[in-house]
Amino acid sequence: MTNPSAATVRRVTKDWAAAFPGFTVWRPLHLLRRIGPVVQGICLDRSTSGDGYCPTAHVHALTREFPVISLTLGHRLERLSGQPEAVLFTRQEGEFQRAVDALKAQSRLSLDVPPSLEEIVREYHSSSSARQEKGFPPAVMEMEDSILIAAAAHRRDLVEDSLSIATDLASKWPKARLPLTWVSADAWLEGMRNKADAAEALAETVTGQVAAHKLDKLKE
Repeated sequence: MTNPSAATVRRVTKDWAAAFPGFTVWRPLHLLRRIGPVVQGICLDRSTSGDGYCPTAHVHALTREFPVISLTLGHRLERLSGQPEAVLFTRQEGEFQRAVDALKAQSRLSLDVPPSLEEIVREYHSSSSARQEKGFPPAVMEMEDSILIAAAAHRRDLVEDSLSIATDLASKWPKARLPLTWVSADAWLEGMRNKADAAEALAETVTGQVAAHKLDKLKE
């Protein structure tokens, strides 16, 4: 494994920050911006070999206590074949710009103009439904995020839409693939509705997560 120098990491981070001025450098190789109770990010995830990185567009909900910034709804830069593509730390200028343009084109959420909260919630819905159709593990956390994000933003219409989709998906999720703490779909949905109704508690969680992850200086 080849590890890049600190100077190289700083250069790459600076280059990506310049290409995406709407984002803030949160940590080396990681850009973020805040959209209400959500952060949208570009993570330059290091490749297994260490000589490159995989640009990944993602979001993270601030409505649950979580120890790290997750790569929820993550989309890694892809080749035409659909396989993930790594960018070398020693890349040429043309290769870097191609990677930037490709990630912008491939990301399901805009990396230029900040997506609306509704667009983010709808993407949670689309991704969760697609996972069900493809037979992937149930998108329990993603559906929870979609409900709580909408509630934290006081979008009752989106809360109800999320609960409706959650009800439909929960009826299809195989019990063997659900969390060990799962009791029943009805109990889960009731719990989510109760959390969505607790606006003050959600606001406190968002504030606490902003402080815990040092996000107070992010662009919005």
